[in-house]
Amino acid sequence: MSALVQTAPSSLVVEPCENGFGARITGLDLTRPLDGETLAQVKAAFARHGVVSFPDQPLSLEQLEAFTLQMGPFGEDPFIAPMAGHPNVLELRREPDEKATNFGAGWHSDWSFQPQPPAATLLHAKVVPPVGGDTLFADCTRAYDTLSETMKQVLAPLRAVHSAARPYGTKGVFARETEKRTMQIITSQEAEKTQVHPLVRTHPVTGRKALFVSPVYTVGIEGMTEKEAGAILGFLFAHMTQPEFIFRHKWAEGTLLMWDNRCTVHFAEGGYDGHLRLMHRTTVAGDTPV
Repeated sequence: MSALVQTAPSSLVVEPCENGFGARITGLDLTRPLDGETLAQVKAAFARHGVVSFPDQPLSLEQLEAFTLQMGPFGEDPFIAPMAGHPNVLELRREPDEKATNFGAGWHSDWSFQPQPPAATLLHAKVVPPVGGDTLFADCTRAYDTLSETMKQVLAPLRAVHSAARPYGTKGVFARETEKRTMQIITSQEAEKTQVHPLVRTHPVTGRKALFVSPVYTVGIEGMTEKEAGAILGFLFAHMTQPEFIFRHKWAEGTLLMWDNRCTVHFAEGGYDGHLRLMHRTTVAGDTPV
C-alpha cells in the first residue's frame, strides 16, 4: 500500500444531483492521502451538497480511518461496541438469517443527543445485498428555506430536547428486542440523559440555517408541554421528509458515502432479508450547534 500523497486535483469530478442535494465524486484514489488542494475541493463539495458518494473505493479499515481523519478528528460513538482493534470503526453487519429490524430504520441525525454531535458520518460498503438496503436522506436546509417567514419567526427562539432513550435506554427499542442481532448494542441509563440544542441551527461552514430535529432523537421542546411540542415537531417531521426533499442513495460494493449530520437526517431501508449486508462506519467530530 502506497502512502504517497495524491497530487492530481484536476482529476476530481463532482456530479451533483439535479437539485444540488447529494453529489457523486470521482477521479480520486482514497487509498492514499489527498493533497491539500484536493482535500479542500472535497470539503467544499461536501458542504455544498450535504451527501457525497465516492464509488469504487476498495478501502481497508486503516485507509477508511486515514481518510476520516483528513476530514477531521474522530467523533465519539456510544451504545455500540466498536470493532476489535479499531475503536473508531463500527461494523454494521446483518446476517442473512437475522430477523431483527435493520439498524438505522428511523429518521435521525447521528448522535444529535451529544453536546457536540458529529459533523459527518462515513459509511463504506463491503457487502451489498442484491435487493433493498437503500439509504434515504432529507435536506433539512431546503426544508427550512421553504417554511413561511411567520413559521421561521416562531421556530427561531426554540430549543429542542434530544435524547437516546427511545432506542438505547433501559426501556428502549433495543432493550425490548427479542430477536438475535449480530451488532452488539449497549443499552444504558446514560442514554436517558437529555441535551438541548437550537431547533434551527446555523451551518458553521455555509452559514445556512437548517432544521435540527428528528423523530428518533428529538423528544420535546424546552419550555413546552408534551402536546404543544408534539404539534410543532409532528408538523416539522412530516414537512422535512416530503418527497421533494429526499435523496435516495443506492449502494454498490466499494462505495464510500459521507453525509453532513448538521443539515440532513437519514433513514436506512431494509428489504434484504436472506442476504448478508456489511458496512464499516466512522464519524467526524462536530461542534456545539448554534
